[in-house]
Amino acid sequence: MESDHKLKPRNSAVAERHRPNKHEKPMKKSIITVLFLGCLIGHSAIAAETFQVDPNHSFVLFKVSRLGSHYVYGRFTGGLSGAISTDPAAPDKSTVELGLKTDTLDTGFAPRDKDIKSPDFLNTKQFPLVTFKSTSVQKLSDQLYSVTGDLTFHGVTKPVTVQANIIGQGQGPKGEVLAGVEIHFTVKRSEYGVKYGLPTLGDDVELTVQVVGVRK
Repeated sequence: MESDHKLKPRNSAVAERHRPNKHEKPMKKSIITVLFLGCLIGHSAIAAETFQVDPNHSFVLFKVSRLGSHYVYGRFTGGLSGAISTDPAAPDKSTVELGLKTDTLDTGFAPRDKDIKSPDFLNTKQFPLVTFKSTSVQKLSDQLYSVTGDLTFHGVTKPVTVQANIIGQGQGPKGEVLAGVEIHFTVKRSEYGVKYGLPTLGDDVELTVQVVGVRK
């Protein structure tokens, strides 16, 4: 009987240690909430990305019909700038802003370049930039997006919709993350006030744009 009497305080102490604390559940909930919010914030920071255009690897190619018998080809090299912001979790919040220096045109024939840069065509001194600013982005598939925005060329701004094909992502020589996008579309130059040479030189200008971005 004496040994039983000695065990009672010990059992009472054990029970006391295991007695539920009325503050325990709220504290656990608080910790879980903090961890959950932390995960959400961390995920958002990772999901939203901005890529700065690399002008050394981005370019614009174009071709236009001449005399109905052949094409004149040309490119703009080293003159593309801007940024693309993407959010895979909310593609509609992605944005695209691009600028192209018109005096970077090169057709491989200096006299023709001078002619195209003149006031008859690009008028590069008065209009040194072609710009594009997106107004909406729609995801069509993992690799394809529909981008609508305002294209300003030769002092005229018009809405255009293009399809952007995601080429992929890779790692540069310094460890930087690179992403590439390719776009094909056609503009009628007469709609932007460039009518010189019609119809000897075609109205439709076919464009291929490659944008290479470096993740910031």
